[in-house]
Amino acid sequence: MRILALAILAVGAASAAAPAQAQTYDPRYPVCLHVYNRGINYYECAYTSLPQCNMSASGRSAQCEINPYFAHASQEPSARRYKRYRNGY
Repeated sequence: MRILALAILAVGAASAAAPAQAQTYDPRYPVCLHVYNRGINYYECAYTSLPQCNMSASGRSAQCEINPYFAHASQEPSARRYKRYRNGY
């Protein structure tokens, strides 16, 4: 029983040692700049288009990516359109 308790304690301590990463994408913008800076990678999601992001990435160790968490303006399902027939047809 002690071995099981020690094993659970060891697993808990090992998982607490490595901090979890938070979501780095801002869902308000469709394009993100992925910056590679001396072993530290981070995202700047503040761009509305790829050309705008490419201008910021120019000359830096960075690349533009489409934001997978972008909250689209119209997420409602498209309304079905029915044809209206005259005379009940």
